Amino acid sequence: IVFLLYSEEEAKFGARRLARCLQKLGFQVIFTDFKVVNVLAVCNMPFEIRLPEFTKNNRPHASYEPELHPAVCYRIKTLRATLQIFSTGSITVTGILMP
Repeated sequence: IVFLLYSEEEAKFGARRLARCLQKLGFQVIFTDFKVVNVLAVCNMPFEIRLPEFTKNNRPHASYEPELHPAVCYRIKTLRATLQIFSTGSITVTGILMP
């Protein structure tokens, strides 16, 4: 199940819909204490990224292990976010919401 959400209100609505589907399947679901704790964003750059060069210029924040994963892992500690940067220009950002 994939939900494209743009606000906390839409996230809550999507979670309630999922809870209702689970109830219809026979699960006992109680929907309480909803809060958004993680975020995921995806973007595509209109150009390719040279990963070895990018990693070299952005150490120690960037790490690249092409034998293990095809993307550079770039960590931003102050935001508690991680970016997965692919050579195609695709970037995935994951992080947590600050209170």
